[in-house]
Amino acid sequence: MTFTLGADAALRKPLQIGALSTENRLFMAPLTRSRADADGTPSALAAEYYAQRAQAGLIISEATAVCEQANGAYMNTPGIYTDRQQDRWADIASAVHRAGGKMFVQLWHVGRMAHPEIGGFEAVAPSPIAADMVTHTPTGKKPLPVPRALTADEIASIVGQFRSAARRAVDAGMDGVEIHSANGYLLHEFLSDVVNQRTDAYGGSPQNRARFAAEVVEAVADEIGAERVGLRISPGNTAGDMSEVDQVSAYEALLCRIKSLHIGYLHIVAEPSSESFAALRTQWEGTLVLNTPRTVDSDIETLENLAKWGVISAAAVGRAFLANPDLVTRLESGAELNEPDVATFYAPGPAGYIDYPTLDELAAAQPA
Repeated sequence: MTFTLGADAALRKPLQIGALSTENRLFMAPLTRSRADADGTPSALAAEYYAQRAQAGLIISEATAVCEQANGAYMNTPGIYTDRQQDRWADIASAVHRAGGKMFVQLWHVGRMAHPEIGGFEAVAPSPIAADMVTHTPTGKKPLPVPRALTADEIASIVGQFRSAARRAVDAGMDGVEIHSANGYLLHEFLSDVVNQRTDAYGGSPQNRARFAAEVVEAVADEIGAERVGLRISPGNTAGDMSEVDQVSAYEALLCRIKSLHIGYLHIVAEPSSESFAALRTQWEGTLVLNTPRTVDSDIETLENLAKWGVISAAAVGRAFLANPDLVTRLESGAELNEPDVATFYAPGPAGYIDYPTLDELAAAQPA
């Protein structure tokens, strides 16, 4: 038996994000599924996959590239920079809304995590410091290359690409976008005092290291309205061979710069007991979404308590929603959860994607 969310549970209460009202505070975290077409168009199955999970207070999509160069870290990940891609995202938005759900598209640039054999472009980063990792390419596992440092003009161009991608997402019918500034990708790389060794206006001081992410948030907020914008950060996260000696100052500078915009929400990936989370929580007065790396059962109970105490506004849950389209119903009733099939996380096709059974489907399959 899993943890049960009672009728008075904080995570079952509605939440207002700008003009958007969510049915509950249990969000679906962004999850890379590697099922997009070769040109970055979301899978034809994606509309069904996301609509199945419309019980989430808010669905945050898998990370989605803002330009072709941004899409070279993993094979078969989606983008939102062509008309064909936008049309497929429109199909997804319509399906989710018909099912009663709300959805944001998460926008990213992979930065130094890219490999030229995947995306066809050289990797770029704040500084020419490679991630000490290997990645799966069409010809096998390869080490990640040393990236080229972006010029100031290129940084400005990427800011514009985030703006354009956000416009496409909203024009496709999405409720908003989440800017991915976490988990070792480009915007996170600029925030790091280890990976970012620049000496210009985008490196050095915490304010300079926060500048790129802040400019992206400002541009996207200007384009689609601040209330439609979420920002994801992961202070101290070592994903992508990331390292940060100072895990707070650049994030404080970022939040200080953007707080007057009143964006829809801040999404933090962190242990709630960490010093960085505690420090940044005091800096943020708006809606705060927390995603933790804990196991499913302890996650929900811990997150429910944090929501009840007012520490967080909402909780983002990943693998549990992947394996349980009706997660909210299951948690409300205390029903057992489906176990996620790790072998199909990044595999093509419907298996492990749209075939996880709901409680109603399991009941219907029982003999009379």
